[in-house]
Amino acid sequence: MKNRLLIIFIILIVFPGCHNHYTPKPRGYFRITFPKKAYIAFDAKSFPYKFDIPVYSVIKFKPYADSEPFDITVTVPADKADIHLSYKKISDKNRKGQLEKLLEDARTLAYKHTIKADAIDERIFMNPPEHVYGTIYMIKGNAASPMQFYLTDSISNFLRGSFYIREVPNADSLRPVIKFIEPDIIRMIETTKWK
Repeated sequence: MKNRLLIIFIILIVFPGCHNHYTPKPRGYFRITFPKKAYIAFDAKSFPYKFDIPVYSVIKFKPYADSEPFDITVTVPADKADIHLSYKKISDKNRKGQLEKLLEDARTLAYKHTIKADAIDERIFMNPPEHVYGTIYMIKGNAASPMQFYLTDSISNFLRGSFYIREVPNADSLRPVIKFIEPDIIRMIETTKWK
């Protein structure tokens, strides 16, 4: 009797399951909606530089415990994007040596991403009327930072920036966010002025 009940129970469970065809859902990505592009000036009183930032961004002053006084992070919370900016004052004493070290450090930090990067494109930036010169590093592939740059007047100001997205680096899924934020960074670079 027990065996008969067990067989009937198994039949009731197995046979209805045979008619259901399970089709797994393909892996997808979240739909990303972006706000309309608009900018405001970032011009903090005591800061030695100013530029335009997107209206949908937030400024974090001294974002880390060991940050210098003029280091900031421009965050786009909706996209989990951060643009870290660090400022160094170039002293009159050993100006050339100090500038060479800062330039080499910026280049080294950008090229640390070659392990994961498919390519690194360097673009020279010049704005002679404002005495702003620099290099933009466009890092392609699954690198942690898709874009880095530095700006200087070669005399007393040096500003280094790096763009990060707080997600696992996957160039395919993050490409829309990167393409949305890159023009904002270019706008920041193009509108930078020393005070």
